[in-house]
Amino acid sequence: MNNLIKNKSLNLIELFASIQGESSFVGLPTSFIRCSECNLRCRWCDSRYSHGKGSDYSLEEIIEKVKEHNCQHVCITGGEPLLQENIYPLIVTLCDLGYTVSIETNGSLCVEKIDRRAHIIMDVKCPSSGMEKKNYWRNLSVLGENDEVKFVLADRNDYVYARDVCRKFKLEENVKSILLSPAHSMLDPQKLSSWIIEHSLRVRLNLQIHKYIWTANKRGV
Repeated sequence: MNNLIKNKSLNLIELFASIQGESSFVGLPTSFIRCSECNLRCRWCDSRYSHGKGSDYSLEEIIEKVKEHNCQHVCITGGEPLLQENIYPLIVTLCDLGYTVSIETNGSLCVEKIDRRAHIIMDVKCPSSGMEKKNYWRNLSVLGENDEVKFVLADRNDYVYARDVCRKFKLEENVKSILLSPAHSMLDPQKLSSWIIEHSLRVRLNLQIHKYIWTANKRGV
């Protein structure tokens, strides 16, 4: 293994293979690397179990496990992956090995150090999250044609907020996909669909299909 990852480790909550439940990669067999800890506390968070400490894995161990999963796609998620500095050499190595890598980040931390071959799936926090003041707006000028912006919506106010952010930062022109995700059990997908159609938004309705395949609280999927 190359020197870039030698003697480096990450603290993870879980490492598993499943079906990608959201983003433009939805439905694809994927190796998931879930990092521990998060710097935000969103009201509707569905992965609070990742806020605490997990287990240490060397980067070599992570790479070997990903190879065992035999999936072309790798999703790095959390928690918040960018809290751990060793996430960056892991991304570089996975890209060098030919994997399609996506990294899910909460939008509060700078994304500029992420290898540009990776696909950034970045949240913009809406008012219902209670974390909208944590959005690091400079990130929206860094994202490009590989990247996606996700808004988790709990109500109409969140929808209007997301629509206004898309217009202000011209996201339809600058990123690969805009994902509007109804907070599970809080916003009816039919209602959100009607709003999207009403305003002819060029966005993707982002249902978390793993919650329909399994259950809303199922871990390791």
